[in-house]
Amino acid sequence: MIDVTERDEVALITLARPDKLNALTAAMRRDLAAAVRDYGGGERVRGIVVTGTGRAFSAGEDIDQAVGQPLAEEVALFHDMTRAVLETRVPVVAAVNGLAVGGAAEWTLCFDTRIGTPAAEYFLPENHIGLSISNAASYLLPRLVGARALRLVLDSTRMSAEQALAAGLLDEIVAPEALVSSAVARVHHWTAPGTATEVHLRLLRPALAEVERAFAVETEAALRVEESGIAQAGMSRFVTRAR
Repeated sequence: MIDVTERDEVALITLARPDKLNALTAAMRRDLAAAVRDYGGGERVRGIVVTGTGRAFSAGEDIDQAVGQPLAEEVALFHDMTRAVLETRVPVVAAVNGLAVGGAAEWTLCFDTRIGTPAAEYFLPENHIGLSISNAASYLLPRLVGARALRLVLDSTRMSAEQALAAGLLDEIVAPEALVSSAVARVHHWTAPGTATEVHLRLLRPALAEVERAFAVETEAALRVEESGIAQAGMSRFVTRAR
């Protein structure tokens, strides 16, 4: 349930499941990675913008569907979304229109910039659900927010747009009606004729080798919380409360 269109030489990938706050099913995660790879080579567009519909960017993993599924497989799908972004040859921009939760919030950490609206929020609930972080967040989150990363995760922090901006999770806040156009404009600015953007993406993006090491460690962590029983118990509690 994603929509993919082209707007002014930019691929616009929209999470389109607003009735479920754009929660990511396994199929959606596969489709997102495929869409990013489809446009990431730079032959068809100058960049990629990802946004959501309704009041959320994405509620993260669809917990209803994840209960009882092997966590390593669930985590692997998130990891491949991050890998797909970092392998692109064009800028990738998160246009955070609303609430970004868990794996979806963590996915944006690898984007080249994150633009939000005043309604944007970042929520990292994993610790108090009994889950472990993924998307190489163990490497990418400290890269953005420094020593605050541990407390943000342990507190299961929920941040407003202004708090996310101050922490370094958002780079800019714009009016809701200007969100996508601002993201597209950023791509155009970065890819104007004569710019060396592709080279600088390779130089300054998170190192893929470090990201892959983080994936491996996070997969081991997912197996530990699964084997301990706290992950499935936490997800079951979450689903029960949500109904």
